[in-house]
Amino acid sequence: MKNVVFILFLFTIISFAQEAKTKATTLDVNYFTGNIVRHNDDILHLITGHPEGVIISYNQKTFGDDDWSQFYNYPDYGFSLSYQNLKNEFLGENVAVYAHYNFYFLKRNLMLRIGQGLAYTSNPYDKTENFRNIAFGSRLMSSTYLMFNYKKENIFKRFGVQAGLSFIHYSNANVKAPNTSINTLAFNVGVNYNLDDTSLIEFQKNEVTQNFAEPIKFNFVLRAGINESDAIGSGQYGFYILSAYADKRIGRKSAIQLGTEVFVSNFLEEWIRYRSIAFPEGNVKGDEDYKRVGIFAGHELFINKLSVITQLGYYVYYPVDFEGRTYVRIGMKRYFGKKMFAALTLKSHGAKAEAVELGVGIRL
Repeated sequence: MKNVVFILFLFTIISFAQEAKTKATTLDVNYFTGNIVRHNDDILHLITGHPEGVIISYNQKTFGDDDWSQFYNYPDYGFSLSYQNLKNEFLGENVAVYAHYNFYFLKRNLMLRIGQGLAYTSNPYDKTENFRNIAFGSRLMSSTYLMFNYKKENIFKRFGVQAGLSFIHYSNANVKAPNTSINTLAFNVGVNYNLDDTSLIEFQKNEVTQNFAEPIKFNFVLRAGINESDAIGSGQYGFYILSAYADKRIGRKSAIQLGTEVFVSNFLEEWIRYRSIAFPEGNVKGDEDYKRVGIFAGHELFINKLSVITQLGYYVYYPVDFEGRTYVRIGMKRYFGKKMFAALTLKSHGAKAEAVELGVGIRL
């Protein structure tokens, strides 16, 4: 599972690398310091200091000489490398690499960066040597970061400054227990530098005559992966999800979705057995079906070859109570042509992650 997540991450990098037309790149370096967010009382012993670190980023500017950037106010895309000292002996230090987009507002003075990538932690959970680290059950994790900054370029020659707030999230999405996850809210300040002279480059403003609306399309997706229940040491098991849904593209940016799906979650079979034995007075008897069926509505935000999906689902077949009947899915899709796509998504029940899903699908 870790290998295929890395492969899909490489697909994102390759798609970024192939998009550049007008060359204009920047570098920025940001120092950050802040606090671990108390999202769960179980992590109180892990909040002992003010985490700090550095984020180094490479950015490729867009100017509208493509078929998508004009619709998003000419964002940047690129890669980030981060280091964070979590200031806790049990958590250790994290290093992460991300692919990111920078979106601009208010005459390009405000920047919102959204990054998704992979993180490596120096001190994960170990039942004998580090049993207090209930946040990270594995060395390799997924990570998401947001950066909302006031940004000013070319203040002195090609140097500029930026400052604002950053949010950094680490989680392995229950690929291996434990997985309480860690969120950091931080203040960042940094400098940026234009590697290329952009003074003579203008943003393209082309008249858009294309109608992006489409008739209803049908999608079929097979998702799979491995995960573990919250019972530490219960074992990692494969899961499979078959989704079928209809979508209606209503414009350049958006499509709405409605569908159904079947979940075959083998970890849940083990969880049912464990609960029936460990808590015989409870509501789990041990003979419940571990499969579930859900219906969902969703939205797809098209950027370029990548899109962002958000879905809200409800289990209509729910033989055993596990984390509630509603679920959410967020993630990204990468299209290969007009019909085929790969997807990397996170399924959760509220703030409680259940699985990272790797999927392949077709849109007809």
